Amino acid sequence: MPRKPKFIPGPSRLSVILKELNQEPRLSLTGLRGISLKLAARNDHFGARHFVKEELRRIRYANPQLNVEVNKLPKPLQDNWTPEMVVEFEDGAKTTIDISNKWSTSITKELMDLAGGDLWKEYKAAAQAAGLPILPGEEKERLAAAKKRTPKLSTRSPENLEAMVENMLSSPERPKTGAAAILP
Repeated sequence: MPRKPKFIPGPSRLSVILKELNQEPRLSLTGLRGISLKLAARNDHFGARHFVKEELRRIRYANPQLNVEVNKLPKPLQDNWTPEMVVEFEDGAKTTIDISNKWSTSITKELMDLAGGDLWKEYKAAAQAAGLPILPGEEKERLAAAKKRTPKLSTRSPENLEAMVENMLSSPERPKTGAAAILP
């Protein structure tokens, strides 16, 4: 009778979650009493909702004493209000951050620049000096911004179609087909 192969279990769910929460940089905030967020429950405010789902967990884990309040409100299509984050400092001062039309990474960077302290400034300077993204996922934001900036060519116009065909035919990487593939 053949031996039964041993099963090697993968990482546990808890270890995966802890790995995400302890990911660099550590998002510890100094001098804050609380954060209050107001955003749509669905169909709008995508960057703010992603911030709540991904980055706010890490902020909460690094700052257990921080009072965090999230208000997800229903937003019908005819309503036109923007999401916002109110940051309350220990001295009682409040700052409102507009988080509409922003990526979760840019919201996190703005919050960390406001209350990240010296450790955040050191980490940010080191990452910029090394040419690395400051936060994980920031490279996706850069790619999307670059895509937005490049103008789309209308593929329907005859001039563009002719230029595209000529470019394809004169390309040195064009694969040889038919008799050209066989002959030297």
